[in-house]
Amino acid sequence: MSSNGYAIRLEGVVKTFGKKVQALKGISFTVPKGVIYGILGPNGAGKTTTLRIIATLVRHDRGVVEVLGHRLPEERAEVRERISYLPEDAGLYHRLTGWENLLYFAMIYADDMESAKEMAARGAELARLPEKDLHRKASEYSKGMSRRVALARALMVGADLVLLDEPTSGLDVFSAYTIRKTIKEFAKRSGTTVLMSSHNMLEVEELCDRVILINKGTIVAEGEPEELKRRANASNLEEAFIKLVGELD
Repeated sequence: MSSNGYAIRLEGVVKTFGKKVQALKGISFTVPKGVIYGILGPNGAGKTTTLRIIATLVRHDRGVVEVLGHRLPEERAEVRERISYLPEDAGLYHRLTGWENLLYFAMIYADDMESAKEMAARGAELARLPEKDLHRKASEYSKGMSRRVALARALMVGADLVLLDEPTSGLDVFSAYTIRKTIKEFAKRSGTTVLMSSHNMLEVEELCDRVILINKGTIVAEGEPEELKRRANASNLEEAFIKLVGELD
């Protein structure tokens, strides 16, 4: 896979929870290296399950999953060393300041304290918070401020693949704009592959180089946003999704 320039390959992946809930119904897609790739769909479509499988947190039932040239679940240890994952509900340690949260996380990844401080400093830049706010307790943060620090924590470690689950969910317009800007600039500057899920169609259209549209555990369509809009004769991805799901049904 790596020789073909792909960061992720899924082929016929199935995941069922319990006896009745089939979250994924044999999905297949590939993510090229160095792109922002979106998984777009409504709540319950299978987006988070897909991310959690790639992040090695959930085992698929059938199919092939390869991440950065490693097969899952057999080589999950090798994958974990090279990825960073930001869940939708990721939080901060409330008794620590924003800076202390970044430094604590950096100490897990860095070889020594000097390297950890350098990594945390990169995180502080990515968080885009004033100095005084970085040194406030996280318990005093708004949801937008907490999310900016959590995103910075995920990006600063230098992973080859960053997985973001609903990165702007529940945020006000200003915080969401800042988060999107950070992701876009980071990916462009670093060349890191980013796989993100969202139910915000317009957000994915703005950020992503390629997307899959997923509904009820099935991929409806895959391609560049402009390509999908042309295919559906739609003015935006939201309209394209509704039309393409209608075709599927």
